[in-house]
Amino acid sequence: MSRLFLIRHGQSIWNLQNRFTGWVDVSLSQQGVIEAQQAALLLADEHFDVAFTSTLLRAQDSLYEILRQNHYCAQYVRVHEQSSEWYEHFTPGKGDTNVLKIYVSEKLNERYYGDLQGLNKDWASQHYGAGQLHLWHRSYDVPPPNGESLQMTAARTIPYYRERIVPYLQNGESVLISAHGNSLRSIIMHIEQMTPQQILDYELATGATHMYTFDNDLRLIDKRIFSNPGKDR
Repeated sequence: MSRLFLIRHGQSIWNLQNRFTGWVDVSLSQQGVIEAQQAALLLADEHFDVAFTSTLLRAQDSLYEILRQNHYCAQYVRVHEQSSEWYEHFTPGKGDTNVLKIYVSEKLNERYYGDLQGLNKDWASQHYGAGQLHLWHRSYDVPPPNGESLQMTAARTIPYYRERIVPYLQNGESVLISAHGNSLRSIIMHIEQMTPQQILDYELATGATHMYTFDNDLRLIDKRIFSNPGKDR
């Protein structure tokens, strides 16, 4: 049996300001730190064998808050994927057996919003028209100008999930992923075998945690959601 924990980062300063964020590397808001701390309390007694996060600080800071309060994670090392191998160039010693590895990858980054990034959503609705903005924001396969659709986001997250994360689950391990609303929704769509329409209607509050339990054949046998009061979409 294996377990997968998916945590959406706490509220960011641009979530608070109602702006499209995407790949802009903004920090958590004060409320976002609180949401990460609340998630940490819920997960304090969970033992994680490996963790994954994006290259964006709001996801990483949420992860570190969780690990800081975790009763089993005393130390960790970061592995920067698709970067210099020097980051992991060492010979493990006896004391390294309990070190949690955190893999950092752009594949888990938020959906890239292109020309919408940084814009206030209310202003963008008035400027482009509510219908056009809704199409860019909420359709599955229509990207905003110079940005990604959810379909395009899934094209990088799902192969990464299959290639890098599934092997740990197949070994019966416990995996933690701290990422973003759209990168996580695309993975959830794959795990739960949702249709594009079903995932479009699926919401993840900031700071919310999904826990999936799989049997030895990687069949989904249980799902639980731990929600925090984040309201961002």
